[in-house]
Amino acid sequence: MAFGDYPAEYNPKVHGPYDPARYYGKPDTPLGQVKLNELGAWFGRRDKNPKAAAGAVSRAFWRWQHKYWQPKRMGIAPFFQVIVGGMVFFYAINYGKLKHHRNYKYH
Repeated sequence: MAFGDYPAEYNPKVHGPYDPARYYGKPDTPLGQVKLNELGAWFGRRDKNPKAAAGAVSRAFWRWQHKYWQPKRMGIAPFFQVIVGGMVFFYAINYGKLKHHRNYKYH
């Protein structure tokens, strides 16, 4: 599969129009329904290569985009989500500088 091609599991005659937010592979038990003693086997069935991780991130972005950015009557939630995400990201990258500005009780 080259960059920009459909997934190998996608069949237009079976699945209809292509939806980038859908996983076309073999369905498995959702993480929320996995019992603790089955967790190791569940993680063992996951595809662990970078291409699979990029596909999962892409599907998650498409789902978020369809839910928050593309409806006809969009609310204010996606703007706040982007703002809070930016705040968390910049706090994380500047944490090394910010931790020196703590107020200690005894110093």
